[in-house]
Amino acid sequence: MTRKLEGRSAVITGGLTGQGLAIAEALAAEGANVAVGSFVSAAAGRQGDAAAYPAPEEITSVRERLSAFGTAVYAGHLDVRDASAIERFAASAEAVCGPADILVNAAGTTAEQPVCGHTDELWLKIIDTNLNGAFRVTRTYLPGMIERRWGRIINIGSTAASVGWKDNPAYCASKSGLLGLTRCVALEGAPHGVTCVMISPTWVETDLMRNNLRQLVEREGQGRTVEEAMMDVAAQNPQQRIIQPDEIAALAVFLCSDGARGITMENIQVTGGALW
Repeated sequence: MTRKLEGRSAVITGGLTGQGLAIAEALAAEGANVAVGSFVSAAAGRQGDAAAYPAPEEITSVRERLSAFGTAVYAGHLDVRDASAIERFAASAEAVCGPADILVNAAGTTAEQPVCGHTDELWLKIIDTNLNGAFRVTRTYLPGMIERRWGRIINIGSTAASVGWKDNPAYCASKSGLLGLTRCVALEGAPHGVTCVMISPTWVETDLMRNNLRQLVEREGQGRTVEEAMMDVAAQNPQQRIIQPDEIAALAVFLCSDGARGITMENIQVTGGALW
């Protein structure tokens, strides 16, 4: 049976963990070569934000996991805040997987901090990762897609693009900005067969979610555990559950198909009926 994305090549930022990894697996299962990159850190513990920083040894385990699908795989360190690091990653990835037809901007972070007292350092880190990083990576890959007259760009957004949330100003601002970027890229790519769509989920069960909730319960100081916070999130969702990464991945596969060539400039929410 022919796989839907046979012969295509995909780049997934934030692809060593969470939603990015789930999307990489789903694309590889459909025959795409996949290049995944995340900010890799040997340092233990958090770095002020809630990002899930993979350890260096996880590069090998993810590469082996994705290689099981029988396609070309590249996995490595990628700091989307550094233009030269993006260039190095792009060159290495193309050498293994070929020119990118698909780009998924899934690298992201957040932190529990109110506007009053929010540090410049953390604000800039979140904006530079979630918004500026997606811009830099898109700027790297969009010209080639336009030249080859086929491309799919998927930005992983959030309901935070449309709904504010207490103590998450930088995250909400970054995802609102990402929606604006999505629309502009969609218009630029439209005459050349390149689409750009944002997928905006509510809470998704990932390490990033757990880290975010850990910061939340620590700020509350009421003794609530992360698992209790997870159950509270599920209870507040009309479907009484938390969205899973494979649901986001399944949508991404469809958006990368030829059947989705008319879907662009959209903000597709995956919420189970939840507002946030």
